[in-house]
Formats: sequence, C-alpha cells, structure tokens
Amino acid sequence: MSAPPDTPDTPDNAARKPYQRPLDIKRGRIDMGHGAGGKAAAQLIEELFLAELDNPYLRQGDDGASLPLPGFDPAAGRLVMACDGHVVSPIFFPGGDLGSLAVHGTINDVAMLGAQPLYLSACFIIEEGYPLADLQRIVRSMGAAARAAGVPVVCGDTKVVERGKGDGVFISTTGVGVVPAGVSISGRQARPGDAVLLSGPIGAHGVAVLSQRESLAFATSVQSDSAALHTLVAAVLAAAPGAVRVLRDPTRGGLATTLNEIARQSGVGMVLDEAAIAVLPEVDAACELLGLDPLYVANEGKLVAICDPAAAPVVLAAMRAHPLAREAAQIGSVQADAQQFVQMRTRFGGRRVVDWLSGEQLPRIC
Repeated sequence: MSAPPDTPDTPDNAARKPYQRPLDIKRGRIDMGHGAGGKAAAQLIEELFLAELDNPYLRQGDDGASLPLPGFDPAAGRLVMACDGHVVSPIFFPGGDLGSLAVHGTINDVAMLGAQPLYLSACFIIEEGYPLADLQRIVRSMGAAARAAGVPVVCGDTKVVERGKGDGVFISTTGVGVVPAGVSISGRQARPGDAVLLSGPIGAHGVAVLSQRESLAFATSVQSDSAALHTLVAAVLAAAPGAVRVLRDPTRGGLATTLNEIARQSGVGMVLDEAAIAVLPEVDAACELLGLDPLYVANEGKLVAICDPAAAPVVLAAMRAHPLAREAAQIGSVQADAQQFVQMRTRFGGRRVVDWLSGEQLPRIC
C-alpha cells in the first residue's frame, strides 16, 4: 500500500488529486477498481486507510517504509519493511506462478527503496478442498525463488477458509531489508530535468496471465517477466552513487499509473517519448486484440529509475550490463508542472496526456 506524500497541502505544493468527489463512506461499497492501483485505489488509501492509520512512516508514500530501529546505529543504514498481497488468477501462468510471484513482488518492493532484502514472511489463506499437489507446487516454487534470490522465508502462517469462501490460495508476504548508509531513494525526490529510465519492454506479465484465463481464448508465446530485481538495483546504485533519486516497479496499473504516482508524490510533471517505450510485438498484438493499452498492463520484472540527467548514461550502461535490463532505455524526462501531468510525445509528433488508470481493466493480475 502506498500513501500520499508527506507534504503540507498548500497552493504551492498541493498534489493534484486524480479523483473529484470524496468517498461516500456511509453508502459506498468496494468494487474491483479499488484494487487496480489507479484513481479509485489512491482515493481509498488517502481517505480511508491513511485517515485511520495515519503516521509519519505510512505518509512516506512509497511501496515500503524506511524505519528507525532503536539501538541501531543510523550510520550503518536504515531498516526497510514492505508487504504485499497476491491474488493472481490463474495461479499458474507462463513464466511463473503464485509462489514465485509472491517472492519476487515483495523483494522488489524492498529493493525499490534502495535496500538489500534480507528476510521474508509468508501467510497462506487456503480454501477447503484445495489439492495438496497444487499447494506443494506453489510452495516448492516459492522456496526455489527465495533460494535463487538469497532471501529466505523465515516465518509464516496458514489459515483455511470454508469451501466456496475463497478462491484456491491467496498469499500475503512481508519483506525486511536494510538501506546502506548514504542511499536515499523515494518517490518524493524526482526533480525537473531528471531523466526517466525504464529497464525493458512492458506488459509481458499481464498478457501472460490473461492468456491462461478460461474466459479469454487467445494463444501467445509471451512469458511473464516476473523476477527479483534487487541485484539490478544494487548494480545501478553502485555504478552511480547518489545519482538515482526514485526507483519503482510498475506493477498494478502499469507504467502509466506508476509514473502518475511519482509525479504526484514529487509535485512534478513528466514528458515521455512513445517511440522509446518498448513493447514486445506479441504483447502489442494481444493488447490490440483485447482492447488494452500496454501502458496500463502490469509488469513484475521491470523497474523505473529517475536520476540526475548527467548520470543517465552511466545508469543506463549499468542497467544494460545486467541480464534483467538488456533493453533499458531513457523514455522521458521530469519537468516543472504544478498540475503534475504525465504527457507523451507520440510517434506522430503530437502530445497526449497519460492519465491515471480509471477503473479496473485487468483484475487479479498480481
């Protein structure tokens, strides 16, 4: 869960709200859009969760929290904690499954604050009647992913709900890590002039999951990009110390929603170059078939880096030297904009606004 930026609501730095009317707490109901990471989700977080749970750490506004640790020397680093819920449907998809996805997603949330992930927890909510063989397959995949990443699952919990009261298996994970001294990464730190970098082609995870849904009949060779990104983050930070200001993995709501979140947190605008944003031909074809925009399709193995423009060539070189970011590119730049708009230069020479995701175009995708 991310929250709005920790800044006063003044005319000079007030965040542009992506929604117009306040929540109707008395008569309103949760719908699928509240879990999409777009306008409805931002409003739910701000007006309900943050209003009731408000504290300085939640107000940091990132996908995890940087925390003080009593008795811990701040010069040695800071503690980071992140949690994630995983409800993907179907549970098994090309390139991954619920188990590996739970590991990768939480490791990445920790890593996007510049932290080295250290430990994971896992909570399983299992529906009565779920096959033990499938559960073993999920847990085995989770274990393999954790071992490959070098981040063990050190504690957990299991709950079983009555048949018909769940949907197979849901997993909630928490990750803990440490940010080295001197590293400061947050969605609040983008500055006008900064370079916006993307680690590779977008949309593969969402299309891979959708291709396995019974209600959709289309064939594709697309594999999910699900991967743990902490080694990529470490390589980038080592190559350009102090140059990277923001890191974010564009999961729910895709690249477009992620960049709008960052623009709102930092109080800036962005201009993107459509021709620089890579989309695999198979992903593009599937999105055209389904009427989707790849900019809003979820990813599970890509990151956005916003950095000092002078360091952009060094950061790009470090990204391209890593196997998970061979096709990294600069896709735009940050600009001063009190309205905090994300705009795109199209291939035809025009401009369009890339707005927040409205509604839910891809439910249960991660």
